[in-house]
Amino acid sequence: MNPFEMVVIIVAIVSVANVLKVRRGVRRDHEQLLDVKPNGEDGDNRRLRDQVEQLKNRIQVLERIAVEKENSLAREIDQLRDR
Repeated sequence: MNPFEMVVIIVAIVSVANVLKVRRGVRRDHEQLLDVKPNGEDGDNRRLRDQVEQLKNRIQVLERIAVEKENSLAREIDQLRDR
């Protein structure tokens, strides 16, 4: 066996090993994707949903406060006009 044939064989072995490694990695990624629950009941998803709900509630409170202040300011201006 001459050196050129040995180099070709080594390159072929490394190439096949890389292809197999990539295929296994793709399968593992695919299996991990299948493990995710479709309903979003994962712990992180539930925590994030709870945080979003809390933030929505806070925004509603802030909007109500902003609207109340506008109305109270308009009321005060109307009271001053009436004097």
